Amino acid sequence: MKVFFNQLFDYNFYCNKKLIETCSEIDNTPEKSIELFSHILNAHHIWNSRIMGKSSQYDVFQIHDIKNWGDIHYENQRTSFEIITNADDFERRVDYENSEGRLFICDLQDILFHIINHSTHHRGQISMSLRNNNIEPIPFDYIYYKR
Repeated sequence: MKVFFNQLFDYNFYCNKKLIETCSEIDNTPEKSIELFSHILNAHHIWNSRIMGKSSQYDVFQIHDIKNWGDIHYENQRTSFEIITNADDFERRVDYENSEGRLFICDLQDILFHIINHSTHHRGQISMSLRNNNIEPIPFDYIYYKR
């Protein structure tokens, strides 16, 4: 399971890094793309915090300046790899409170997979935002990454 999640988070790291590089190089990153990628960063951080039993530093829809994306992304990935490395049981239950104050319990493996799936979903939306603004999106397909 550790190998599987390490591979998924490597893929996530790669895609987000490519997106950060692209948005750093273009003059007018669409506002929607900035909102969506900030949300990806925030959600990843929030889920890591929940797993670690810590308070989040970010709100769900907090906007980050593009110049700060790389540092936030790196810290998110570092924390996720730490979680994976130290996990003895991926079926362990994680109690957490959502952004609306409701209490939930989920398996660690489901939360880790959610982080990846959530990021993939919003990167697709970012690709559409870029294309709608005449910016060629990056191919994020997993198979491109594996080639």
